[in-house]
Amino acid sequence: VIYFPLLNKRQSIPIKMSNKSKNPLSALAAGCLAGAVEATAVWPMEYIKTQLQLQSKAKGVALPYNGMIQGLTYTVRTTGFFSLYRGLAPTLVGSVPKAGIRFGLNSVIKESLRDKDGKLTAGKNFVAGLGAGVSEAIIVVAPVETVKTKVIELNMSFLTGLKHILKTEGIGGVYQGAFATALKQGSNQGLRFMWFNEYKSYITNDGEKPLTPIMGLFGGMSAGCFSTLGNNPFDVVKTRMQGTKASQYKNTLDCFRQILTNEGVGALYAGVVPRLGRVVPGQGIIFMSFESIQSALEKNFAIFRP
Repeated sequence: VIYFPLLNKRQSIPIKMSNKSKNPLSALAAGCLAGAVEATAVWPMEYIKTQLQLQSKAKGVALPYNGMIQGLTYTVRTTGFFSLYRGLAPTLVGSVPKAGIRFGLNSVIKESLRDKDGKLTAGKNFVAGLGAGVSEAIIVVAPVETVKTKVIELNMSFLTGLKHILKTEGIGGVYQGAFATALKQGSNQGLRFMWFNEYKSYITNDGEKPLTPIMGLFGGMSAGCFSTLGNNPFDVVKTRMQGTKASQYKNTLDCFRQILTNEGVGALYAGVVPRLGRVVPGQGIIFMSFESIQSALEKNFAIFRP
C-alpha cells in the first residue's frame, strides 16, 4: 500500500532540462553577452594573426616577430597590454548581434521541433543549428567576412577596402560567396549545437544534474573541434569564393570541383590547424558563457523565464 505512492512521488521529482522549454528571449540576450565575452577573450590572438597575415602582403616591411607568442610578448612590451585590443570595438558591433541571432534563432527553432513530450533528437538539434547558422550567415557573416577577406588580401583598412569594393564591384561584391558562407556557417552551427546538446544531455544525465562552468567549457571546446574537422572543406571554399580571384570559379560547386581536381582532397583541409587553435578555445568560452549567463538571467529576471 505504501510502495506505489512513494514510487510515484519519486518519479515526479526529476526535471529534465533537455525536455524543458526555454524562453527564446533569454537565449537572445545570453547569446549577445556571450558573444561579447568570447570576442574580447580571443581578440589579442586575432589581432596578432591579422598582423602576421598583413605582413605577407607588405612590400619591404617586416614585423619584428613571426609567431603568435612572439607577437603577443613584443606588443605588450613595446606598446602596452591594452594595445592588443585595438580594433575590438567594431568587431564587437558585429560579434554581439551575430551571437545573439545564432543562439536566439537556435532556441526558436528548437522549440518548434520538440515532440509532444518536449524531446529533441540529435538530428533535430542539427537542423536547429543549421537554420540558425544560415540566418546568421546571410544577415551578418557573409558581408563582414567577404570584406575582411578582401581587405586582408588587398592590404587595405576596413573602410578603405569597403569603399574600394563598392566602387569596383557594387553591393554584390559585399555579398560575394554568400552561398558558400551559408553552407559553411550552417554546417558549422548545426554540428556544434548537435554535439553540445548531446554532450550536455550525457554530462547532466538528461538534465538531472547542473552543468558546471568547467564542463560547459569542455563541451564548447569539443564542439568546436568536432565542427572544425567536419566542415573545414566548406571554410576553404568560402574563403576562395570571397577572395579577389573568385572569378575563376563558375559557382560554389565548381570551386569544390576545381580544388579536388587540381589540388587534391588535402587542399580542402588547408589551414585546419590554425583554425582549430582559434575556434576550440573560442567555442569553449562562448558556450560556457552562454550557459552561465542564461541561467543567471532566468534566475534573476522574470522576463527571461520560460
